[in-house]
Amino acid sequence: MRVLFTAIPEKSVFLYMAPLAWALRTAGHDVRFASQPRFADVITQAGLTAVPVGRDVDIWWMARLDPDSVQEIRAGVPAPYDVAEAPANATWDDMLDAYAGMVREGHQTDNFPMIAGLVDFARHWQPDLVIWEPFAFAGPIAAKACGAAHARLLFGVDVFGVTRERFLQLRAEQQPEKRADPLADWLAGYGRKYGFDFTEDMVTGNFTIDQFPKSFQVEAESLRYLRTRYVPYGGPAVVPGWLRTPPERPRVALTLGTTATAVFDGYTVDMQDILDALADLDIEVVATVAESEQTKLARVPANTRLVPYVPLHALVPTCSAVIHHAGAATMATTALHPVPQLAMGYHFDQPILARKLAEHGAGLEIHPGQATGQAVRDSLLRLLNEPAFRDRAHDLRDEIHAQPTPNQLVPQLEELTARHR
Repeated sequence: MRVLFTAIPEKSVFLYMAPLAWALRTAGHDVRFASQPRFADVITQAGLTAVPVGRDVDIWWMARLDPDSVQEIRAGVPAPYDVAEAPANATWDDMLDAYAGMVREGHQTDNFPMIAGLVDFARHWQPDLVIWEPFAFAGPIAAKACGAAHARLLFGVDVFGVTRERFLQLRAEQQPEKRADPLADWLAGYGRKYGFDFTEDMVTGNFTIDQFPKSFQVEAESLRYLRTRYVPYGGPAVVPGWLRTPPERPRVALTLGTTATAVFDGYTVDMQDILDALADLDIEVVATVAESEQTKLARVPANTRLVPYVPLHALVPTCSAVIHHAGAATMATTALHPVPQLAMGYHFDQPILARKLAEHGAGLEIHPGQATGQAVRDSLLRLLNEPAFRDRAHDLRDEIHAQPTPNQLVPQLEELTARHR
């Protein structure tokens, strides 16, 4: 069958999608990946066939211009999707206003440059299945326009599905004249243009593919989730020579991800304070620090190896603990091996993931605002010295391994595609 993937031009989102695209490709299916023209090199670098559609727009331009916007984005999940943390506390008026704002200032801006081009390509190529990430509403529009089945592929916590479920519950309680739906109205407008009626699957897919364990996830009760195992992929990488030698003392990885420096204005914790607090411990710290942030360090302790990047799936198996920013990929990669974790979530769903990790018992969490060097040191010593964290990390690894690999998922995708197209 023909499978069309699509995503907004954000590398951190694309990396979650590449392994499933390759699973379908190696199963013999014809796979294409569509995004804005400037993103073609990222796609082809992963060995996938790129389809440039629409025109290029920098999705982060507002964040770079407005410091207040940066802080709002960094604060966690934005409205209305913050409802996912406590759905029962949501009110109709707040949700309606927030949904309208997100559609107007987020989803429309992200998708408008791609929609026409993606629809044109889909009608030309006639895919059987369209797989899209939760920001890429151009995907379900194109799928409906060409009659394809379509599925959401999650890159983290399903705040989108849970929020939508709560929104529809509250909407059903309103008087008919008050039952507005900004997201449905926007998508229905493209239905009128391309000849189809809006249906709710355009918001959450015919089905949802979730590559994370239930211990990490928040789910909508009304949706169907198709589980698969997360496969680490961070793009082109080389394993350095020093990583091939077993560490002589406990190795601790410290990574704060790429979004903090690629999109925002740096880390939200004091890297120098943390490194200094760990300096006298009998450990080897491997800190992946962006070059732009390395220049801010006044000193590098003797027990610290500073590198701009190292493939995490190669580093983690050599570690006794990992300190990180609670990104879903970082958490899942660490959990696969299994290694106790200290999470300091600051962006989008990272605070939720950090809390989920701590609740599971495979690690600890610290809010970035409290992530002093001493607090990180104290937490790390607990991870290294209390066996319960490693025991629970093994349980989490077993939960992940119980899920089908992307290759094992392919037959289910074939069956569901035949049912929904």
